[in-house]
Amino acid sequence: MSDIFIIAEAGVNHNGDIKLAKKLVDAAKSAGADAVKFQTFKTESLVSKAAPKAEYQKQNTMTDGNQLEMLKKLELSYNYFKELKEYCTEKGILFLSTAFDFDSIECLESLEMPVYKVPSGEITNLPYLMKIAGTGKPVIISTGMSDLDEVGSAIKVLRDNGAGTMTLLHCNTQYPTPFEDANLMAMLTLRERFGVAVGYSDHTLGIEAPIAAVALGATVIEKHFTLDKSLEGPDHKASLDPQELKAMVTSIRNIEVALGDGIKQPSASEIMNKAAARKSIVAGRNIAKGEIFTEDNLAIKRPGNGISPMKWFEVLGMSAARDFCEDELIDL
Repeated sequence: MSDIFIIAEAGVNHNGDIKLAKKLVDAAKSAGADAVKFQTFKTESLVSKAAPKAEYQKQNTMTDGNQLEMLKKLELSYNYFKELKEYCTEKGILFLSTAFDFDSIECLESLEMPVYKVPSGEITNLPYLMKIAGTGKPVIISTGMSDLDEVGSAIKVLRDNGAGTMTLLHCNTQYPTPFEDANLMAMLTLRERFGVAVGYSDHTLGIEAPIAAVALGATVIEKHFTLDKSLEGPDHKASLDPQELKAMVTSIRNIEVALGDGIKQPSASEIMNKAAARKSIVAGRNIAKGEIFTEDNLAIKRPGNGISPMKWFEVLGMSAARDFCEDELIDL
């Protein structure tokens, strides 16, 4: 597994259809993601009958209604999650899902999910955080809509109740997020303030923001994707299609390699260009044996496999040990 952990967020983009969910697994695997993540919930435990849709949900579904009606159509049974976990294992990609209620946490525990994802909306849910911490497993925490005090309080609850290692994801929960609100530098603030690994859960359109986050030091990237942006549902329009997801993963892997080890020294690929690009001290004209080297009879030209021009003043005033032709490398 690579150092940058890429989560392909299928979420509820399966539209309640297990066949579509499996196709999302296939697309995530084909794109090269490390994990594909869904959302596990019992609608009646997640929202009340009075919970209105978010504005973006109204726009994307083109109806008002309430969250309960919308989410009920997007709910998968616990048996389907068992089937998805087995399918992911068969395909060689890690299965993850975000739980939104206690029963769903227990469902995912029964599937031996190795790491838990706390979504932005649950970061102030004390009993939920305690339940997640009680698994003792690593936790990835999305911090959308949060300030530093709220993030700190969530971390304390998780630590005090036995959670494993933590990774904080900077996040903005507008779908799609305007680029001017992405605020990628806040990811570095989280790392500095809390001393933990950080990453980025992205809801901007396109792939530029997550790639930039990797260059800034993100260790986890999460991004929504869909098989078809025109499908009915709240999240499709702000998701990547399979080709875009693959382009994002490829770009991240390239940036990951390009970041290197931080040691400033010539690389193996550029050593061969050293002589061609650098310069040496050469004869500016024909020089006779015994003649004194001066600024008038010396020059600095390529190639760079002779005496370095950094020794210019050491060479000046010395006498030629032999005859030199114009442009010939000087030796002492």
